[in-house]
Amino acid sequence: RFIAKPCAINLGIQDSGPHRAQPNAILEKVFTSITKSPDGKRLEGLSKQLDWDVRKIQRWFRHRRNQDKPTTLTKFCESMWRFTFYLSIFFYGIRFLWTAPWFWDTRQCWYNYPFQPLTSRLYYYYILELAFYWSLMFSQFTDIKRKDFLIMFVHHLATIGLITFSYMNNMVRVGTLVLCLHDASDFLLEAAKLANYAKYQRLCDAFFMLFGVVFIVTRLGIYPFWILNTTLFESWELIGPYPSWWLFNGLLVTLQILHIIWSYLIIRTAYKALVRGKVSKDDRSDVESSSEEEDVTPNSTKGFFSTSSNGSNRINGHVTGGQWTEE
Repeated sequence: RFIAKPCAINLGIQDSGPHRAQPNAILEKVFTSITKSPDGKRLEGLSKQLDWDVRKIQRWFRHRRNQDKPTTLTKFCESMWRFTFYLSIFFYGIRFLWTAPWFWDTRQCWYNYPFQPLTSRLYYYYILELAFYWSLMFSQFTDIKRKDFLIMFVHHLATIGLITFSYMNNMVRVGTLVLCLHDASDFLLEAAKLANYAKYQRLCDAFFMLFGVVFIVTRLGIYPFWILNTTLFESWELIGPYPSWWLFNGLLVTLQILHIIWSYLIIRTAYKALVRGKVSKDDRSDVESSSEEEDVTPNSTKGFFSTSSNGSNRINGHVTGGQWTEE
């Protein structure tokens, strides 16, 4: 409200909503009381009742659905808040872990376990991360909705479970590694979205490509071969099969499955970018674009992060004037 919004206005981002649907009492009643996406049979009935073309009615419902979604300014402010947090907590974590022995030797995570001291810096790092993910869990129901809502919900549950569980069991050393690793790419995605909303397409594409590389390297490379290796094998070797071993590693493997799903979406988007010369629409977006030529506007030719009238989420993700809305 006091920082992000003035920045957005200075960048020329207007607090204007999407194209509004033409007022129509009959269609509005169907939209609010019956269905927001009528099937073919209902469309035919409405067409006869209103003497409208079916495609015109479909267009009306699409505009009406998009009408309730957040503006570019709203999404810019959300992304700027997340960018600020992810960047700050990542550098805080790196600065703290750089002098930690377990950052360079993961076996240190299990030496003298569970009698390992909890320093104040370690404590605050953990509590900040836990508080943030709890805020995401609650705000997910009021923030911009995206198609990966369920995946993000599972991700937040797994993350909160892991942070809480590892804290209660004093597995904070390996926990800090997981947290720092996940923060390494998140601020890059938010930076890409900020550039998208400000219509700096080349900067947006550059940030997204950098995000994709960092994400895949950290989530599909470092995470399984560094984090999962120490929790699955080194812990078993050094302290044995402790009672919560299965639950702890089950949550970590759940995260890895989500990493694979997201990596697939990122690779597919990057491939489309290489083919088309720019990044295309975010697969997590709920933006409904028109397939009719008469609905296409000059702004609809923007790249991957082109803003859209949709309020989706993605990508925790992912407005008027383009095609892409959020990570």
